[in-house]
Amino acid sequence: MNGAGDQAGDNHPGRTIRVVAGLLQREDDKVLITQRRPQAFMPLKWEFPGGKVEPGETDQQALARELREELDIEVQVGDHFMGLKHAYPDFEVDLQVYACSIISGNLKKLAVNDYRWVTVTELETFEFPPADQPTVERLLE
Repeated sequence: MNGAGDQAGDNHPGRTIRVVAGLLQREDDKVLITQRRPQAFMPLKWEFPGGKVEPGETDQQALARELREELDIEVQVGDHFMGLKHAYPDFEVDLQVYACSIISGNLKKLAVNDYRWVTVTELETFEFPPADQPTVERLLE
């Protein structure tokens, strides 16, 4: 692929996938990032935890379900942080990011390769998929 279809503004002939991500921030201002599994699309890249919205789910329901399935935590989904569309060669992602707080549970690697609590400035040292980059940039502002 030549990357020509990677601009977010392009008309994309493929399918659009609605994805939600949680921005979990602790009192010490560290944020939670998770590492994609080796067999996943964009293996071993870091991202904000979340996943696909299933038919009939709200963003909030999907995000709570994904964090339960991936990390064994229950969350309160809060305010919308930002949204964006990013075109990959074969599909477009409609990514919606929400602030979240952990209500219960202890983090476990159920469906992620790894997780880390990092400072906002440390985010620059991790490799994120292109769709996650605007969230990183906004946090760094």
